[in-house]
Amino acid sequence: MNENKKELKPLAPYEEALPYSKYYYREMAQPNPELMGLLAQGPMDPDKALPLTEINQILDPGYHEVETGYCITGDGLGYVAVNNVFPGCTIDMMRWWFVWHAAGGNLRYRIWDPLDHVAIAISDQDRRKIKDPAVPLADKFTNVDHFVVEDTGGGEENILIRFKKVCDMGFDMDKYEGSPTKEIVGGYGTSEFRFSPMNFKAPAIMMHTMREIEGGIEFRTRFWMGARIVEGKALNVTPPFVKIPIQAPMGLAFHNVVEYSNLAAFLPEIYEEYKDRPLTED
Repeated sequence: MNENKKELKPLAPYEEALPYSKYYYREMAQPNPELMGLLAQGPMDPDKALPLTEINQILDPGYHEVETGYCITGDGLGYVAVNNVFPGCTIDMMRWWFVWHAAGGNLRYRIWDPLDHVAIAISDQDRRKIKDPAVPLADKFTNVDHFVVEDTGGGEENILIRFKKVCDMGFDMDKYEGSPTKEIVGGYGTSEFRFSPMNFKAPAIMMHTMREIEGGIEFRTRFWMGARIVEGKALNVTPPFVKIPIQAPMGLAFHNVVEYSNLAAFLPEIYEEYKDRPLTED
């Protein structure tokens, strides 16, 4: 976890004028203390990580033995699991958020985590898809690439996130349709440190599964650092001579709790304010 004290960066005048700039200056929500406490205990037992080859187990009812933790797995992947809870939120709110925050300027991404999120961009083609009223909301974030700049615990990174359809992520679709999981947002991508001379792009698979619970939703996250999706299959692509440092999944796990604790605090409010406006309108 990055212990350096961070300060808010000033907004440009046009960003200050946007009505949702109020969320940027609002005091960030305290990270979920239960989850932070679990992560503070140190790395989890790697034998309790969800194997990359068994991702369909996330669709089972109930919970895994470790729902929040991090480690380096036996096959060399950096592994992260976090179960964030969103009181008063719905799955439709979360679908809307994954479209809305990418459809405008950088400020939409920065209000999510003002201290760690820097910038976001999508292609003109993807923006046209988002604006198309014929495309359902649940399809507006699939097969869309997000180019983001953020700090997940080790310094600012340039990150590509390639969101995929559930059917293209290696899931058993019959099992998915019959499971308590009502939405999966995920895919794969790469990251590289902005100010490193190495210019090394690290691959990862990201998976957020959503289930309805009493009073809200739970957002079960899994990351496999060193893996990617190839032709619909999740594969370990870490070279045998590469060792992922434990600081990588550790920083990502803490960051995940921080950003989603903050989002949970304001998502119902911002959804009510903007859900009926054009997604790309500022």
